[in-house]
Amino acid sequence: MSASRYAYLGPEGTFTEAALRSMPEAATRELAPMVSVAAALDAVRSGAAAAALVPIENSVEGGVTATLDELATGEPLMIYREVLLPISFALLVRPGTALADIKTVTGHPVSQPQVRNWLAANLPDAVWESAASNGDGARLVQEGRYDAAFAGEFAASRYGLEPLVTDIHDAQNAMTRFVLAGRPARPAAWTGADKTSLVLWLGDDHPGALLELLQEFSARGVNLVRIESRPTGEGIGRYCFSVDCEGHITDRRVGSALMGLKRICPKVRFLGSYPRAGMSPEDMAPLRHGTSDEAFAEAAEWLARCQDGRA
Repeated sequence: MSASRYAYLGPEGTFTEAALRSMPEAATRELAPMVSVAAALDAVRSGAAAAALVPIENSVEGGVTATLDELATGEPLMIYREVLLPISFALLVRPGTALADIKTVTGHPVSQPQVRNWLAANLPDAVWESAASNGDGARLVQEGRYDAAFAGEFAASRYGLEPLVTDIHDAQNAMTRFVLAGRPARPAAWTGADKTSLVLWLGDDHPGALLELLQEFSARGVNLVRIESRPTGEGIGRYCFSVDCEGHITDRRVGSALMGLKRICPKVRFLGSYPRAGMSPEDMAPLRHGTSDEAFAEAAEWLARCQDGRA
């Protein structure tokens, strides 16, 4: 395995690269751009890279389905950290291009909903075609295949382009969340401001099946921060659920919830416990009464006394 290489969704000039370079350890790693999310994660599975940074969620468009599906299938991987990156687009063009000259535009599919209103107001007749990434869109403009691309302003110099318009976004404070995935090992250390990610499969389709899953979290005071259904590929109506919850697997409430889920689900994939980006223990909501580690320990001690006749 190449311990010094980190893969990411390329080519150069993507928001994923910008997010990766925001990590201090990136300065000491070889950064390897990949053509797709699948290729980046497969580089980890094959040992060609120690880890891969990929987008998983956008505050406007929601989950990045390619990442959710890749983490749910194939050889297991684990998430060790997350990175949040503010997203603002620039309209990149070849030198000398005016707004009136633009007939075709490109960018990553997740980008379009974030600039749809701006496009309608400023380039209503332009034809949009998706690119594999925003960096790839910039490259295609450089090659003359499109007139303009929506990408990060930082990508302009890498592809000999000019930012014709900057700071484009339909939604204020748009963010994309990225995760660093590696081979399965011990989870990242507990910090007190953690997140745990899972994929859950229902045993069968019956009334209340999803409620039964949710009750495993609710009964233990574990807060869900994201839940999404994804098709399993086994037929219409067959879904798995991608879940993020607050807490670390070593927190008793989280560990107990995972054990409960394992009892009722035919398959549970643990994707890791890791620090929540931009959060400290002081930022976390207070625990509900009876859900702290101390409360679980006291309950276990009480049960032991009952079993021993000491209650």
